[in-house]
Amino acid sequence: MAQWTSAVGAAQLARLLTSQQDRPAGPGTRRPPAYRALADGIRLLVLEGRVPVAARLPAERELALALAVSRTTVAAAYEALRGEGFLESRRGAGSWTAVPAGNPIPARGLEPLPPEALGSMIDLGCASLPAPEPWLTRAVQGALEELPPYAHTHGDYPAGLPALRSMIAERYTARGIPTMPEQIMVTTGAMGAIDAICHLFGGRGERIAVESPSYANILQLMREAGARLVPVAMAEGLSGWDMDRWRQVLREAAPRIAYVVADFHNPTGALADEDQRRRLVDAARSAGTVLVADETMSELWLDEDVRDAMPRPVCGFDPAGSTVITVGSASKAFWAGMRIGWVRAAPDVIRSLVAARAYADLGTPVLEQLAVNWLFSTDGWAQAVELRRAQARENRDALVAAVRRELPDWEFEVPRGGLTLWVRAGGLSGSRLAEAGERTGVRVPSGPRFGVDGAFEGYVRLPFTVGGAVADEAASRLAAAARLVESGATGATESPRTFVA
Repeated sequence: MAQWTSAVGAAQLARLLTSQQDRPAGPGTRRPPAYRALADGIRLLVLEGRVPVAARLPAERELALALAVSRTTVAAAYEALRGEGFLESRRGAGSWTAVPAGNPIPARGLEPLPPEALGSMIDLGCASLPAPEPWLTRAVQGALEELPPYAHTHGDYPAGLPALRSMIAERYTARGIPTMPEQIMVTTGAMGAIDAICHLFGGRGERIAVESPSYANILQLMREAGARLVPVAMAEGLSGWDMDRWRQVLREAAPRIAYVVADFHNPTGALADEDQRRRLVDAARSAGTVLVADETMSELWLDEDVRDAMPRPVCGFDPAGSTVITVGSASKAFWAGMRIGWVRAAPDVIRSLVAARAYADLGTPVLEQLAVNWLFSTDGWAQAVELRRAQARENRDALVAAVRRELPDWEFEVPRGGLTLWVRAGGLSGSRLAEAGERTGVRVPSGPRFGVDGAFEGYVRLPFTVGGAVADEAASRLAAAARLVESGATGATESPRTFVA
């Protein structure tokens, strides 16, 4: 019986491999043999999770044709991978990917680094900051005071606590978008919200249009739901959406869902202007596409002059919620450990989402809902988010200065809000930088995690999660990783210094 659980086609693997572009070798630099370069490329794809473990690889002849190389080259690459523990084979069953004994199974999303590794590794993989104290403690204390009446109930509230639904509705109304509690469902984070929406509207095989690049974990969620992702390139720099491309995709591909981040886009930090929002809603309505607007970053403007110039929310151009479904969350603006999200949509959509929830998670933890309700109903939320902005602003400025000093040929534009910097890595492969970073003591996600089919190989994402001396050290370790990649070193190690700040 075969031990592989999925398969990677020759054309797909060839696209992923040919996206791995390195800077041209300098004088005196020896390029590895073709089979070694191919083996390294496949190994990188496995380590990053872009080719899953236990995935059947194409036959040697098929891959050789797709890559326009000799079958001998592919056979030698497969043999090298078998010797290193990254490939297993059996006559009649083919070859499938593996990881050597003792290695962790690679994740396909952006999971946080385990706390025990933080002493020697600087984690730039997860765009989340520590809790803004004392507001977390105060919110939990306030929630405990409100808990006794709920403790006498069954505790299941599939649509969310009525008090929190009302509070979220009031917050939208205060922003100029009249909203009823019946238009709100509380979820377990924004990921829970988008997962529910995808299952309701985007069955297996349905097209979903996504910004290119887009948030890696959402892309993976949609892939695993069986969606067919249709990438739509962002406009240049931080100028938001390319509306000509959006109109073309909505008209020609007719996606069932389109997922966008209008406010301080993850990963680029772009801010879509009001005219772009209006035109995208109109285009989605004409195409019959459900537009999912993720506004988890909307309160994280970092420069004072942006605050008064923020565009209206996307749902402001569809207040009834018939075309636009809005997703919000406490996780980015407050704390990732506060797993409270919400959906704003038409009442009939909310009823359908709530009904489907009976087969998923039933509801969101009551205590956390009470904590968020306490924050919203006091000045706690405003003060906590202001503290979060100050932390992110300080970290952004420190990281930008450190990267410009240590890696002057890396290119980026400084966003006016959000939590991430999208960086073109001076002609280096983002995948190889991520691998080298693991050896120099800095964890960084490569650009292809945020694209479709190997796009953005020349990029990395850097979040505003470290500042001061830690930002300086992170940039220094990235520079060391870049030197490893430039030298073509494989398996070389620059031991990271233990760093405590």
